[in-house]
Amino acid sequence: MVKDRKELIIYKALELYLLNGYENVSITDLQISLDMGRGTMYYYFKNKDEIYIEIVNRFFLRPKQEMLRLPDSITVPEMIEALLRYFRFLEDSLMELENRNINTSNVIMLLYTAYHRFPELYRRAYRLYANEQSLWLKAIRNSQIVGDVRRDIPQQETAALFTQIKDGYDAGQSGKQMDFAMVRKQYQLLYSLIKA
Repeated sequence: MVKDRKELIIYKALELYLLNGYENVSITDLQISLDMGRGTMYYYFKNKDEIYIEIVNRFFLRPKQEMLRLPDSITVPEMIEALLRYFRFLEDSLMELENRNINTSNVIMLLYTAYHRFPELYRRAYRLYANEQSLWLKAIRNSQIVGDVRRDIPQQETAALFTQIKDGYDAGQSGKQMDFAMVRKQYQLLYSLIKA
């Protein structure tokens, strides 16, 4: 659960940004929804940009960066589990929000806005994306070496497919908030297609 005022600000801002978009949320909106004085808001954050950047870093970029700190010996099943841990973290974080109508469409819009508005966030996200694809390539090669994955599959293209599985997924179609069961199924399906 959220404990201190800074955490309250971050979680409420995340919820409002997800539901209403960056452009439609002001410091005043946050202040009113939290019943918090403007001075308190500005004690923790200079402006809404600073809050937005903190949200993207805290919930999306830093956790993914931590998840991608994997050994060079990573295999495909281990890579799948590492990514699913990241999604569970994201799902758990979003379950802390009061509003249960948030899905990946909201998340995609939040990230799109962040990467469009703040180039440094985009560059960081792009490096993480490239790192993820590189790790998928290592995982495929390692799994081929141990005989778990067929040797005749195109490595680069398969790594790209694994990397892109989550990109087109919309949990809103399931009617549940951030239900990542489909992501797991897609990873497992692709893995079953390349297994030796």
